[in-house]
Amino acid sequence: MQFSPDLRDMVAAGEVTVSVRLWRHPKVRVGGRYPVAGAVIEVTSVELVPFSSITSADVRRCGEPDREALRTRAAHAGPVGDDTPVYRIEFRLAQPRARTPMPS
Repeated sequence: MQFSPDLRDMVAAGEVTVSVRLWRHPKVRVGGRYPVAGAVIEVTSVELVPFSSITSADVRRCGEPDREALRTRAAHAGPVGDDTPVYRIEFRLAQPRARTPMPS
């Protein structure tokens, strides 16, 4: 699963745990594990929902400041209206980023 450069570190830190995607069909599966910025996330839920059903909590979990910022990010593949079907993907941090040992 690909994320914008400005979100990758937040995903790898476990701060972002939801993504909204404008896809024709799902490109991830529940239980799938995907590398992100040196960490690994595991998809826990994939739902096709209208954009209007995305909650304020979802917006925060996506790492966006507001609903319109999320709409703009999701719209890179086409326009997103309130009735546009989008995939709401939940995931968890399955493997944290490996830490680099401090030099002795």
